[in-house]
Amino acid sequence: MDSDDIVPRKKPAQIHLGEDISNLSAHELEDRIKRLDEEIARCRQEIIARNATRSAAENFFKR
Repeated sequence: MDSDDIVPRKKPAQIHLGEDISNLSAHELEDRIKRLDEEIARCRQEIIARNATRSAAENFFKR
């Protein structure tokens, strides 16, 4: 395989909160919502992890 045959994967456009979305198609808006939902889920998982860490620390120092 020639190195010219390798096409780099295109990253999705970065989402900036508050940006003008009036020119986006319905498909683009649905994709944007999907990516935002994924980011929200990722943030919620991090909150759970932080709370677990804090709880473990509190339990350790209550001894």
